[in-house]
Amino acid sequence: MDSISVITGGGSGIGFATAKILGENNDIILCGRNLKKLEKAVEDLKREGIGAEAFKCDVADRSSVGKLAVYAKKTGKISSVINAAGMSPHMGEAKSIMEANALGTININEAFYKVMEKGSCIINISSMSAHLAPKILMPVRSYKYSRTNRDIFMKKMMARVNLFPGRLRSDLAYCISKHFVIWYTKTDANKMGEKGIRILSVSPGSIATPMADLEKETSDYIKYCAIKRYGRAEELASLLAFCASEKAGYLTGEDILCDGGCVASGFNPLRDK
Repeated sequence: MDSISVITGGGSGIGFATAKILGENNDIILCGRNLKKLEKAVEDLKREGIGAEAFKCDVADRSSVGKLAVYAKKTGKISSVINAAGMSPHMGEAKSIMEANALGTININEAFYKVMEKGSCIINISSMSAHLAPKILMPVRSYKYSRTNRDIFMKKMMARVNLFPGRLRSDLAYCISKHFVIWYTKTDANKMGEKGIRILSVSPGSIATPMADLEKETSDYIKYCAIKRYGRAEELASLLAFCASEKAGYLTGEDILCDGGCVASGFNPLRDK
């Protein structure tokens, strides 16, 4: 095939499940920081007859993402980019979380805008946390610096995070970074549309993945959901694959919440826990 789907954070969880579906009509480039993990995932895909390869990439590193985009372009026509890489609150300190989730989104969008063509699609992964967090905590007025000065942007983001006690900072950095992903995706839609590229974000709820295993308290959210169970990675993968396909060709600049009805319940994590 000469149609390529690039999946960051593709070594496991939602990214890997999506690779299995998109691999039916695309060759897959799986990206992440752990090359051994990626190579194992590639072996699994190849056993299912899917063309796949691993590419070591840290989305928080602008140069690393640039190399990924150039390589993907040389490999074939990029049909979709699923940006599933990111860090949850228990995976690192606040600054690292902000870099992976917020800077990572900026890096992916900017680099692939240069190399993608008409009819392609970028999907950034946000979180239902972006919908549950009190909006007054979100430094929305400072998001604009993401397009003019990354250093100022990061200083503004971390200044907001550092107003709070240390025990809360990783959680807040996660919420802010995922809220930013939605804002950045929506405000990038017009620019992307000039080249015929669609761009979306998807906000999963409590999904049964290795990352979710680190966030045991998210099981408390299940009782507020209309569908009282964890979501399956395959369910998110089916949504992502549909959104990336031509069947969703009129869909862009939007966030899709897939959380089993948790946000719709009116659950407030500050009030109800």
